[in-house]
Amino acid sequence: MRRSSRTIIALAAPLLTVLAFGCAKKAPAGSYPGDAAVMDAAYGYDYGYEDEYAAGDDGYAGAAADDYAMMDGGEAAPASEPAPAPAPMAMEEAEADYELALADAPRRSDRKARRSARRDRRSALQAKQTPANPGSGIASPTMPPPNTTTTAPAPKVAVSPLPAPIDDNDSYSHVDENDFVAVVDDALSTFSIDVDTASYSNTRRFLNEGRLPPADAVRIEELVNYFEYDYPQPTGDDPFSVVTEVAPCPWNADHRLVHIGLQGKTIAAKEVPARNLVFLLDVSGSMSDADKLPLLKRGMQMLAEQLRPQDRVSIVVYAGASGVVLEPTSDRDAIKQALDRLEAGGSTNGGAGIELAYRLASESFVEGGINRVILATDGDFNVGMTSEGELTRLIEEKRKSGVFLSVLGFGRGNLGDSTMEQLADKGNGNYAYIDSGAEAHKVLVEQAGATLVTIAKDVKIQVEFNPAEVAAYRLVGYENRKLAHRDFNDDTKDAGEIGAGHTVTALYEVVPVGHGTAPGVDPLKYQAQPELSAAAGSGELMTVKLRYKRPQGTRSKLLSTPIRDQDGSLSEASEDFRFSAGVAELGLLLRGSKWRADATFGQAHELAASALGRDAHGRRAELLGLIQQAAALSGESIEAPRREAKIAR
Repeated sequence: MRRSSRTIIALAAPLLTVLAFGCAKKAPAGSYPGDAAVMDAAYGYDYGYEDEYAAGDDGYAGAAADDYAMMDGGEAAPASEPAPAPAPMAMEEAEADYELALADAPRRSDRKARRSARRDRRSALQAKQTPANPGSGIASPTMPPPNTTTTAPAPKVAVSPLPAPIDDNDSYSHVDENDFVAVVDDALSTFSIDVDTASYSNTRRFLNEGRLPPADAVRIEELVNYFEYDYPQPTGDDPFSVVTEVAPCPWNADHRLVHIGLQGKTIAAKEVPARNLVFLLDVSGSMSDADKLPLLKRGMQMLAEQLRPQDRVSIVVYAGASGVVLEPTSDRDAIKQALDRLEAGGSTNGGAGIELAYRLASESFVEGGINRVILATDGDFNVGMTSEGELTRLIEEKRKSGVFLSVLGFGRGNLGDSTMEQLADKGNGNYAYIDSGAEAHKVLVEQAGATLVTIAKDVKIQVEFNPAEVAAYRLVGYENRKLAHRDFNDDTKDAGEIGAGHTVTALYEVVPVGHGTAPGVDPLKYQAQPELSAAAGSGELMTVKLRYKRPQGTRSKLLSTPIRDQDGSLSEASEDFRFSAGVAELGLLLRGSKWRADATFGQAHELAASALGRDAHGRRAELLGLIQQAAALSGESIEAPRREAKIAR
């Protein structure tokens, strides 16, 4: 059956539009360093199955051919009578169904089941359309008018259009960016570790929608800590290892960048203790969108499939009122049936739900096990206990019971990011944002086992800089985790937790002596500059001190690691150093940081692309597409690779 090229483009448009919501669009050949496999990995990861896009009978080309064969009506209708494109929400729902169906099919096997899942997705899209002329081709909203041509060159990156008009009422805490500090004024920097990752996936959501994120939505430490790093496992009695590295700062040639990495001890799956997980689900009216409660329910169904006989899951819901939907159980069918009954509606009384969830968790408490409340919400608390202060005081009180709190954020338009971040911080847990089925799988399947085992709590870092070597320094990120210097030795002060297998990364940009200094204040009138000690001549750049407590402990232990600058080049730095620097550089640009200096999207892309490492899940590769998307949205281009020239400087 003959089809014109215009018809084929029109028929392919819905699939291309669906793909735009799940991953950054592919740039023309030559836009990425290396071969096309780099971005293929990212595309495969978005659905969790790289082989879905492999060439061959079961590859994407074959799936596209099946699309054409399945279209109803044979020849397409005249191009002058195009049908409207499917509604964005219908495409999101169909795509989510597709992700769920793929999750049920064994990886790299049962290809027939995966082909069936693709056909179901396409059928769902067609069923949800209301074409003006059934059987006609579906016109892409970005296609030129019929019988016209264009000679304008294609852009390097196709920027995804907004899926739907968005009324932005998202709430973000203001980030007062860290400034450079002169060592003569303050030689100490003190902060709490942070293992939250919400800012990265939320930033990804903005970029995939074709928008730059608000500056306050970009927390650089969360972008950096979203990724796993190849740090060595601890070998002694301490539950985590500490690694450090120094190399040139990519965005300021006169400065050095210090990389500090922590690696939590990995626990084998068979050693993971019993889990007592109480899911506190927001079922208020604001959670009715497809990317909120429906996405949450699909993620919890994935989790249910991984439960062991010793694990217990219970469900508490809250809206205008709160209630127990599911008593503690390991029965997968009972969990799925409870999820199927959930519907969104009403106002949001989060405080009452939190009280009930903690009570249920305490009644089911497992000694030596994982006891955690997992709050899933868009953060729109609008009745009852609504202020951050009231909610955080409640959480601070409840954490004393040994039940920790993790928070999962969903949705867009009224995301209460600031509240959710504070609740997770005060609840000795972490905050993640779920923007897709793949992220739900990452958080609720991959990270709902060993990583929920807290191996160290109240982890604090204090760095002392050597004034003989460092004129000024700046902590990159962690603005809302800073502590008073006296808090470092105060065991009553709360700080962050490390779970089994977690990695934590921090970066300092330092100004070597003789290369300038930070904007300072007038010299002191009543005291002279302090004299340097003998240790200042050791050549050490700085000393990193850490304090942590055992999960059930009340007294902290001190670790200390001196750092020397070996004057290595950026090309000699480790992959972890270069990749984290590339992520941080992207964060500086997205924030519009006043300290971005010579940062460019092209350089961030080169750094990340040169350091993909093993990247088992394709998450590092995914970042490359996001950097290109951010560059295009900012009106910048990513130049052809000149990596060695830049990295070697």
